[in-house]
Amino acid sequence: MQDYKYLTDSYIDGQWRPTHGTELIDVVNPATEHVVARIAAADAHDVDEAVAAARRAFPRMAASTVEERIEWLRRIEAGFHSRKEDLCQAMSAEMGVPIDSARKVHFPSGPDHLAETVKVLKAFEFDSLHGTTLVTKEPIGVCGLITPWNFPINQVVCKIAPAIAAGCTVVLKPSEVSPLSALIIAEIVHDAGLPPGAFNLVNGDGAGAGNAIASHPDVDMVSFTGSTRAGIAVAKAAADTVKRVGQELGGKSANILLDDADFERAVTLGVNRCFNNSGQSCVAPTRMLVPKNRMNEVMEIATRVAAKVRIGSPADETVTLGPVANRAQFEKVQRLIDAGLKEGATLVTGGPGRPQGLTQGYFVQPTVFANVDPSMTIAREEIFGPVLSVIGYEDEDDAVRIANDTPYGLGAYIQSGSLVRARSVARRMRAGNVQINYPPVDRGAPFGGYKQSGNGREWGEFGLNEYLEIKGIPGYGKDTV
Repeated sequence: MQDYKYLTDSYIDGQWRPTHGTELIDVVNPATEHVVARIAAADAHDVDEAVAAARRAFPRMAASTVEERIEWLRRIEAGFHSRKEDLCQAMSAEMGVPIDSARKVHFPSGPDHLAETVKVLKAFEFDSLHGTTLVTKEPIGVCGLITPWNFPINQVVCKIAPAIAAGCTVVLKPSEVSPLSALIIAEIVHDAGLPPGAFNLVNGDGAGAGNAIASHPDVDMVSFTGSTRAGIAVAKAAADTVKRVGQELGGKSANILLDDADFERAVTLGVNRCFNNSGQSCVAPTRMLVPKNRMNEVMEIATRVAAKVRIGSPADETVTLGPVANRAQFEKVQRLIDAGLKEGATLVTGGPGRPQGLTQGYFVQPTVFANVDPSMTIAREEIFGPVLSVIGYEDEDDAVRIANDTPYGLGAYIQSGSLVRARSVARRMRAGNVQINYPPVDRGAPFGGYKQSGNGREWGEFGLNEYLEIKGIPGYGKDTV
């Protein structure tokens, strides 16, 4: 078992202290199925202590200057760079991300979000005059942050960065599947010198620590990322105290390839985007919509792309596809692959079972189904594995109809030779983020969903506003404002 600090501690009021809860949770390396660590699960007493510390620290954080907050964020960013390899190794051990992807994809999201938040904070207007009314934006208070396992750094930082920038205090509960990287992040935040109690961390599961945070009367806001099912539970737990609830939930993103797209590029990148992070992304383009008369061409390209995927140990720097994160996820993906076969989709490549040569670990064959009917299970349920459904459409209107026929609305993708045409189609999509021609990541763009994909927005200025209350102060006087 690898040596990690503070596995049975909570970080409360600026110090590590033994967790009151006595239950231990195994952290399992999904590539080996071996336990790599055991963490102590916080109970309601631990959450009470963390919230109380955050409440005590709030006046100091709320009164802090923009310059102080910028300095804290910059120190945290520097801490990320100094602990890069520790973070990458932790992610690889706890959720099986290939080490090359941990370094090049997962890790940069942390410093990038912090840098973007500093940029936003420098220019942000907390006060503005509307006629005779002074409108001021103030920190909302104590924020409970509940994060998932699939992108451990990204999901934690895109919550704690705007919360600190706003002047809030936080209680973070990371996923019990990926707590190791979060413990390192807590060390980084501690070293940045925030006031004691401004940042607190408790480990545990959703039913225990997560529910205690969401229902706590002294928590002013809950920001949750995870499944739609769990998001509903969080909202219900929060309802009695009428706190703000931000949710980034599930997705079933359509990727519309219009007839004027470069199909070699569009299919190649679309398949790879679907398989990225072993398909464990809420915004993965898992439904590829193509003209029916080009289905065979798409199947041929997809087969070539899937054949180039290198599956194996996350420690191997040449591996591009690791396991899914846990046994439950592996079994779910297998069930859905079986459903695709039983319901009559055309299996292009992949299928049930582990890839050839792998006898342990939660590895899934990169799988492509074609001729998928929009009513099939694999076209409607979020799979969260490396499984792509290729769906044929008649014309542009049909493509938009199919794309929007889902309870989700987090992301969508459009491929076209014309930006004007693609943007016209994008306006018709019921999704919070519509990417055209696979653009580079824009950390300042709003990220969040329509419908059952949640509410509120993260990233950049949009994320900062989530942690602020708006106060109107109308008035007259002889002096000027």
